Amino acid sequence: MTTLRDAAMNSKAWPFEEARRVLKRYEKKPPEKGYVLFETGYGPSGLPHIGTFGEVARTTMIRRAFEIISDIPTRLFCFSDDMDGMRKVPENVPQQDMLRAHLQKPLTSVPDPFGEYPSFGDHNNAMLRRFLDTFGFEYEFISATAFYKSGQFDPTLRLAAERYDAIMEIMLASLREERQQTYSCFLPIHPETGRVLYVPIKHVDAADGTITFDDESGREWTLPVTGGQVKLQWKPDFGARWAALDVDFEMYGKDHSTNTPIYDGICEVLGGRKPEHFTYELFLDDKGQKISKSKGNGLSIDEWLTYAATESLSYFMYQKPKTAKRMHFDVIPKAVDEYHQQLRAFPGQTPEQQLANPVWHIHGGDVPDSNLAVPFQMLLNLAAASGAQDKEGLWGFIRNYAPDASPRTHPDLDAAAAFAVRYFNDFVAPGRSFRAPSDKERAALEDLDGRLAAWSGPADAEALQTMVFAVGTEHGFEPLRDWFQALYQVLLGADQGPRFGGFVALYGIRETRALIARALSGDLAG
Repeated sequence: MTTLRDAAMNSKAWPFEEARRVLKRYEKKPPEKGYVLFETGYGPSGLPHIGTFGEVARTTMIRRAFEIISDIPTRLFCFSDDMDGMRKVPENVPQQDMLRAHLQKPLTSVPDPFGEYPSFGDHNNAMLRRFLDTFGFEYEFISATAFYKSGQFDPTLRLAAERYDAIMEIMLASLREERQQTYSCFLPIHPETGRVLYVPIKHVDAADGTITFDDESGREWTLPVTGGQVKLQWKPDFGARWAALDVDFEMYGKDHSTNTPIYDGICEVLGGRKPEHFTYELFLDDKGQKISKSKGNGLSIDEWLTYAATESLSYFMYQKPKTAKRMHFDVIPKAVDEYHQQLRAFPGQTPEQQLANPVWHIHGGDVPDSNLAVPFQMLLNLAAASGAQDKEGLWGFIRNYAPDASPRTHPDLDAAAAFAVRYFNDFVAPGRSFRAPSDKERAALEDLDGRLAAWSGPADAEALQTMVFAVGTEHGFEPLRDWFQALYQVLLGADQGPRFGGFVALYGIRETRALIARALSGDLAG
């Protein structure tokens, strides 16, 4: 009999493929530190965006897969590079002038423009943790500021001073000649101004673990590399962190991929073993531009959760991580419905199929039942046709369609009804455009209305769909999708919509006839 572990060892689902790569690191002996370490990084120069969430969600999926195929304990560190100097002011935060006065200071030394936390870095870290906690991720948060100032990073920083030339050899090979003249892997933090300085280093004393440099005014300073008085440039910091923590796995976006040899090389110079990597494609906004924390373009996590449940976002993240994804509001309804389709399919699948089902990875194997008796897209169209202003307005129709459903017994459906009304009012209603039917379409609609008037059986979705098909066929629509597009454009003000038979069953035969009458009289397109 095939066990779950056996099935997982052969599964082609990408989290299991990545988990097996991590396990191969320890095929000879277990890790000396006693656990496998997964890490994600966050640059808190702006408010967290969905890409940040995606790294944690996907890494968690790989971690869960690893825990099926191995008994080695695991940990997940979410590391925030909050000692990074604020190089520019994000466009989507208040108090722009105040923030400009603190440019180049570490983010944990910049005042919080929202006035809620000790610093801007602390504010953005808190935002990240709140987002991650919303999804129930198990993680340990590490602040770079605390990592540097506590002394935890000191042994690696002293080693970096000792092996400064080897680190610089790796870095200089990747830089233009002009940049090579002033580059140093160490960035001193000015003792007086508190700013992160990008200045040439005059001398590195490996024995004392100090650096000597001139500040912008020409004054000479000598600082220890330890205790948070100096930080590493971000590329060396990446590799040094891997070495210091003995990281086994980290994923990052495609924009980092050319730096992978640099990260790996510095990790190895500092006595570490390079981790397993996973490079994912970037997230784009509706115009195909890369999502940016500083610009605030694309969807935020809060915006997604305004219109759909958390699991739909996790489902979106699971799909094809090596394919670029456009993150805009139109993808939400599709993600919701596909997630519930996978939930419904799960119980009837073989163990191998279940391990390849996204919902296994979203729920860590503890997959719930779907009680979304009405697809989200159908709820949107119901909101459009009924003009419902709240979920209670939709429930009157839902009960006719699914008499056994109630907000108490079907909480997913209840939540989806509220999300659908909100989504419809914010995104669908403003862009709706009804048109008058052509003569051919008018004749077909009149025929459809007559058949609905004569309908004597139950409001069965499949039977009604067959009847709608017959009307389109008999009125010569070729291809038949032109008939359905006409129904959507004339009756719902949209270019696409649900299976129309299911819509009639949900909305009601009498109500659908009234909608057709309004369209034929010109009330909708008027």
